[in-house]
Amino acid sequence: MKTLLSLLLVVLLAPAAQAAETLTIYSGRNERLVGPLYKAFTEKTGIQVKVRYGETPQLAATLQEEGARTPADVFIAQDAGALGALARAGHLQPLQKELLEKVDARFRSPDGLWVGLSGRARVVAYNTNKVKPEQLPKSILGFNDPSWKGRIGWAPTNASFQAFVTAMRLLKGDAAAKQWLEGIKALAPRTYKNNAAIIEALARGEIDVGFVNHYYLYAAKKDKGEALPVANHFVAAGDPGALVNVAGAGVLKSSKKADAARKLVAFLLDTEAQRHFAKETYEYPLLPGVEAAPALPSLSQVGSPDLDLSKLEDLRGTLKLLQETGTL
Repeated sequence: MKTLLSLLLVVLLAPAAQAAETLTIYSGRNERLVGPLYKAFTEKTGIQVKVRYGETPQLAATLQEEGARTPADVFIAQDAGALGALARAGHLQPLQKELLEKVDARFRSPDGLWVGLSGRARVVAYNTNKVKPEQLPKSILGFNDPSWKGRIGWAPTNASFQAFVTAMRLLKGDAAAKQWLEGIKALAPRTYKNNAAIIEALARGEIDVGFVNHYYLYAAKKDKGEALPVANHFVAAGDPGALVNVAGAGVLKSSKKADAARKLVAFLLDTEAQRHFAKETYEYPLLPGVEAAPALPSLSQVGSPDLDLSKLEDLRGTLKLLQETGTL
């Protein structure tokens, strides 16, 4: 009788034990974008989440400092470079093969230590009242032409811009990246704090073109209306300006809740979450079969250059170059 009672208690208490489990997430993506997904994960699995929100570079630096003492179980990063840095430092544990293979090999760690969740393409946004599509260069390198003097907007302090410069360094070399930065700087570009501010400046007619991530235009049109006189220009496939970076996830090596952490990653790669990225944040879903926003070209058409996204970790070298050229 006692044995039977013990078994009944185990069965009855198991769901409560699962519900009491709490994952700690360091999230480099803001609450407005991903908070609903964390909530949906808890509703679906019963696993609670404690989220520390912040900027991706700062959270990555914190994780490096905390090391094995970190309370974090999962790191959700805004770009692959931060995940690459943590992987190289030995802070991430391998993910299951079935998780990794949900996305194309281009968008996951070659060592199986992190996986992309959504894609963000670099574009040149432009004011449609002031620029015709045929006037736009097919390469990002073409914007060094003197005809663009006083017409360009950029955000050198922005993490996505810095990741793009890192990609250019890897693809073309430091000398070519330096030459491009100096060339743009000589054209007296206007400097903005972030991508959203560039889109707003384009809409006002303050600048003619701006270097941004693709989804900021769609967010602006959702708020301001489709009549906003701004469009995205995708440069030629394979060009450094066609970079598709990813927001991604990694499970901390020190986590004692690895099974629950992997469940979160799996949830973020499932159809529900991938549709959220497509419809709510206007990013590229990475799960095959989930369609991006109708206005977007396919990822194959964008043609991100052949690059190991883990290598975008060299932010220090990029910051040094930006300072040397007076960009920062």
